[in-house]
Amino acid sequence: MEFSSGRARLKQARLAGDRRELYPHSLQFYLEPPTENISLVEFESFAIDRLKLLKAVENLGVSYARGNESYKTKLETELRKLKFPYRALAEDDYEARRKDHISHFILRLAYCQSEDLRRWFLQQEMDLLRYRFNELTDSLRQKFLQHVNLSFEAVSEDLKNELANDLCTSTPGFSMIKVKEQMFYKVGLADAVDLFRARRVFIKDGFAYVPLKDIDAIVLNNYRAKLSKALALTARSLPAVQTDERLQPLLNHLSHAYVGPDYSVQKSAGKISLDQIDALSVKSFPLCMRQLHRALRDSHHLRHGGRMQYGLFLKGIGLTLEQALEFWKKEFIRGKVDADKFDKGYAYSIRHSYGKEGRRTDYTPYSCMKIIMSNPPSQGDYHGCPFRHCDPELLKQKLQAYRVPPGGMAQILELVKGMHYQLACQKYFEVTHDVDDVGFSLSHPNQYFTESQRLLSGAREVKKEPSNSANSQPKSVSQQSKNLSSTPTSSSTAAAAELEGLEAYFTED
Repeated sequence: MEFSSGRARLKQARLAGDRRELYPHSLQFYLEPPTENISLVEFESFAIDRLKLLKAVENLGVSYARGNESYKTKLETELRKLKFPYRALAEDDYEARRKDHISHFILRLAYCQSEDLRRWFLQQEMDLLRYRFNELTDSLRQKFLQHVNLSFEAVSEDLKNELANDLCTSTPGFSMIKVKEQMFYKVGLADAVDLFRARRVFIKDGFAYVPLKDIDAIVLNNYRAKLSKALALTARSLPAVQTDERLQPLLNHLSHAYVGPDYSVQKSAGKISLDQIDALSVKSFPLCMRQLHRALRDSHHLRHGGRMQYGLFLKGIGLTLEQALEFWKKEFIRGKVDADKFDKGYAYSIRHSYGKEGRRTDYTPYSCMKIIMSNPPSQGDYHGCPFRHCDPELLKQKLQAYRVPPGGMAQILELVKGMHYQLACQKYFEVTHDVDDVGFSLSHPNQYFTESQRLLSGAREVKKEPSNSANSQPKSVSQQSKNLSSTPTSSSTAAAAELEGLEAYFTED
């Protein structure tokens, strides 16, 4: 993939009509990387939009039964909004297909860098393909199977009638009438292992006779194998890509980037008094910040990771520079740091975070993805995300100490087990605020605080959807949260570089 000027991009657009054969189908396995020129602006915007889409896929998969009407409606809305191929564009939208193709490969570069990232990316891409495949008509499914070289042999009508009784009894949910209406494929047993294990398919002479409605399991297994291998190969070649100084900052931050409300712009500056912080930490702080506040009060000190995470959060909720200096100084001198040492060793870094020293950059509080994906805590640290970085038993003890009821605790721990850390925090919000559906997408600790204050003050109403057993799953452990969308998007490269510079000022313990 190369990068071009806007003029070259316009020229490519004029030639688009001649290249539509590049995308003969709305779906693909992304086997061939794109070779055209794109601008860096388009590179980043495509990546951001696909991240939004994959986060929506993740959140809907937890909130709804995959394949029910609510799930499909909401996901189609997201695809439509972000201009990716969806059902209505199944045949002829070149630009949507082009964006789908390029954005997948960009995120493949960003998400091949660790096992956790690869696992997350693979799961969301699998769920996205499952939805899009199942939305195709029968004829388009057959066309797609040919497109990806999965040309399974269709069972003839004569053979199907001969095996009708066996197909009916071996295929759950099928009547004789449905067997006659449904197309079946003769598939090698190795490709239908999951259906065989689940006793959902008829087997004869080493072949599985798979109905068209179940062929998605075989397609997905094939896709998983190809994408998993591709991610491993991409990881090996990543060092060569990272030598490009234009790409390295983008790729390094895409996996935990954020663009949302700029919490460094203090619209509420000075509205929070220092006397309120203890009470606010119990009522309106997310668990990560509540943990940091408690550790600071207990030990009168935080190591640099904790000072950065908590200090910028406090700045975001409205502490002025003068308040921040007073807050940290009072707490530190209760420990082993005297006033003179604080003024010489710590005050500068606080002024720096408020843009009053150094490069005069007004630093932004950490987003959830930043906290989850970078700088994991070590022994003696209290920063990070408790849902991501705490031992499950220790997390359970914390939740018990904060009087989280057993039912809510079980749901939180189940979400953590599934690596849905932001959804676990969302559930923590719901449990601690005694609401069923808060109706916002959690992606930032300061957003958590703002929404909590609005809810407690009565400034916002809790959104609730009517219970409908046909459209949503029962409120079980891992599927109770609704409409959650931790939407990581992009921050500027310059700001990211400056934030790394800020860390140098906090390295004194």
